[in-house]
Amino acid sequence: MGELGGFLKIERVGIPYQDPTQRISGDRTYREFTVQRPDEELAAQGARCMDCGVPFCHNGCPLGNLIPDWNDLVYRDRWQDAIRQLHATNNFPEFTGRLCPAPCEASCVLEIREGDAVTIKQIENSIVNRAWDEGWIVPVPPRRETGRSVAVVGAGPAGMAAAQQLRRAGHRVVLYERDEAAGGLVRFGVPDFKIEKTIVERRVEQLVAEGVELRLGVDVGVDVSAEDLRDEFDAVVLSIGSRVPRDLPVPGRELDGVHFAMEYLYVRNRWVAGSSDTSISAAGRNVIVIGGGDTGADCVGNSIREGAASVVQLELLPEPPVNRPDDRTPWPLWPAKFRLSYAMEEARAVERGEQDFSVVTTELTGNGRVQRLHYAQAEAKPPFGPVPGTDGVLDADLVLLAMGFLSPEPTILEQLDLERDGRGNAKAPTYETSVPGVFAAGDARRGQSLIVWAINEGRQCARMVDRYLEGLDREPALVGGGDADEGPEGPPQVAGPS
Repeated sequence: MGELGGFLKIERVGIPYQDPTQRISGDRTYREFTVQRPDEELAAQGARCMDCGVPFCHNGCPLGNLIPDWNDLVYRDRWQDAIRQLHATNNFPEFTGRLCPAPCEASCVLEIREGDAVTIKQIENSIVNRAWDEGWIVPVPPRRETGRSVAVVGAGPAGMAAAQQLRRAGHRVVLYERDEAAGGLVRFGVPDFKIEKTIVERRVEQLVAEGVELRLGVDVGVDVSAEDLRDEFDAVVLSIGSRVPRDLPVPGRELDGVHFAMEYLYVRNRWVAGSSDTSISAAGRNVIVIGGGDTGADCVGNSIREGAASVVQLELLPEPPVNRPDDRTPWPLWPAKFRLSYAMEEARAVERGEQDFSVVTTELTGNGRVQRLHYAQAEAKPPFGPVPGTDGVLDADLVLLAMGFLSPEPTILEQLDLERDGRGNAKAPTYETSVPGVFAAGDARRGQSLIVWAINEGRQCARMVDRYLEGLDREPALVGGGDADEGPEGPPQVAGPS
């Protein structure tokens, strides 16, 4: 463990951020706004870890990260050993260290006293940042070639993790992606000020250096059929994400200026990367974001940076309590409590934003283009219908729908004739689908979820694919090696206690 009794003597110090008014203007508008602490301060934070007899942080982390181990290694200034421990369970810790909401911290034993958890996320991020700076992260090509081949469809975190694990096992891996670059929503959905795209690209380059073949701009199911993949490869992994967005079924939905959040975020991320596309812009407009999650927050953050006249974020659910509600989400569960997003902090700092809860949209109106959003207070329980007599109107020049996702896009699933669950996801309890040799991982299998789940799914799916490919090389054998009625003569020869 770290310093004996360190958690009693050393206070928790969280991740530092740049001032909200500074990070939305100037040269660093689209650069990451977190600030890394010096190594000595990180070592002190690592010293707070108690290396509990039952480390609940392992349970909180879908990847099963060896958190007490690398906390202690940072405390002891053994950074190179720390990155080895980090990579043992996580292919891309710089992704999770930036984008994961840190359920591990919510389940830290020190979090029994709310707000006192070990700052696991910033230690993780600092380990991998230093590893890249020191040149410790290098390609790891396979030691042998198996002669087997796998197509991985979808180059988000799940697909990238599956591709890397399978390639390192010695299989030929081809990673398909319909966009012009790999990374999935980490590249095209999440803004640069949360994760700069050079961070993603260097991992893509690592995959290529290890022997993964990229086929970008190829829409599987359209440009390449499912049968083509089955014919060319020994196994297929579907990591296509959950990309069918939840829509808003109200009058006026068809007006110009009403877009799904990802339509807007894709335009903005491509613009930051050098595209001239400004087909969806918040500049000078009254923006309304419907949805209170991370995607909604990213819409708010981009809108403020573009120079929106105002931004209002609406949430259908009631406002959560400030502190952990022990009757609903007791430790070590993820606490359902209010967290002010980085984006709304920025919007409030420049007095151009507000966030409202228990609001249901009833209608959108305008003259060909949206101009007003009509709303009412929502009832406190499902189906969250409008409360009579609480109607109101908001000016709206741009409405962004960030209400989550429903299922994977069905084209490739239909071509493969896969069995699906009640939500439209690929049904694959042990990662293999109803079609032998076809596997599913990530949001396509479990539904919309966290990036840590995506990476875990990719790793676990790769393990099952590897087992399947090993089985293709084996000759069928009769279990027991003989007739079912035959057996050894006499009783089993078992050693006695002496």
